[in-house]
Amino acid sequence: MPYAHITGWGMSVPSKVLTNEDLSKMVDTNDEWIRDRTGIRERRIADERQSSASLGAEAAIAALKIADLLPSDLDLIICSTSTPEHIFPATACIIQDKIGASKAGAFDLSAACSGFIYGLNMGAQAIRSGSVKNVLVIGTETLSRFIDWKDRNICILFGDGAGAFVLQASEKPGGAFGAVMHSDGSGSDLLSIPAGGSRNPASELTLRTGMHFIHMDGKEVFRFATRVMAGATLEAVEKSGWKLEDLAIIVPHQANQRIIDAAARGLKLPIEKFMVNLDRYGNTSTASIPIAAVEAVQQGKLKSGDKVVFVGFGAGLTWGALAAEWTGPLEPAHHVVKPEWYPWFAPVRSFLRRAGRLIEGLIFGRKA
Repeated sequence: MPYAHITGWGMSVPSKVLTNEDLSKMVDTNDEWIRDRTGIRERRIADERQSSASLGAEAAIAALKIADLLPSDLDLIICSTSTPEHIFPATACIIQDKIGASKAGAFDLSAACSGFIYGLNMGAQAIRSGSVKNVLVIGTETLSRFIDWKDRNICILFGDGAGAFVLQASEKPGGAFGAVMHSDGSGSDLLSIPAGGSRNPASELTLRTGMHFIHMDGKEVFRFATRVMAGATLEAVEKSGWKLEDLAIIVPHQANQRIIDAAARGLKLPIEKFMVNLDRYGNTSTASIPIAAVEAVQQGKLKSGDKVVFVGFGAGLTWGALAAEWTGPLEPAHHVVKPEWYPWFAPVRSFLRRAGRLIEGLIFGRKA
């Protein structure tokens, strides 16, 4: 049974920064109030040209570049997002087209802020089954498009961004080990976007009453998160046959500094064991764990051979954790073509395929 190694990682965040001071000019709040309750100082906001697919594609190419893997080598793309381009088609398919992953299957995964954990586990299981060799897992969000900027309890929390991991099969031990995934639908009303689905389709009423914005019971979500973070971490460690002291670092979902502090107390670990960057990005939902992991590598906090746990929670309610031995890129492939070149040629490929369908329709349409 092959092991599923994490061989590439990448992130993409918008250049626009929205600080707490900026927010204080929009709603009744201030920098001290926000930092004291959340730990957040600023967040990134997508511009009109950016979307979950464009940010996800940029993160994907960055991850493929580190893995020295071409988009055409991918067998599967899993995109975790709560802010997809459309209800359908899948954002993963749009990313597949943008990066030129011509042989990959692609689908979206909806598990809110826990989605990247779920996606990693599913990608790793697919590799272990022998059905695929190369998997791209993406977490991408443009949450700013679903925020009521008059609601000071919500607009201070969220930001936009994307992160991606490449998983590859190898006989060498390492990579993803134990993982746990949990859910409790009885809390589905605690964090949601009530309208836009089949229960409450878009209408004048849903627009007028703000049902297309994020709604959250902050106190209940906080209590839920502080209960499950430490427990899920321990479960993943135990399933891997490790001990807590074996861990070099824990990369948690970046939602709130107080929640991370509570997890550290619950595990009896120093806060220095946790990678935290929410002060600069806010809560980027399913993108927060891969973004934090990328920066942990850049800062030398996560190195080859280190044992790490990724742990998160989110709407659903969902929560989970995955333990991994960080290995990094496999043997370099020395491609003549570079992964970052593919997005330049992918639009041409896409155009030709569209043109081919048009010509086919003109020739065979009547007979069909």
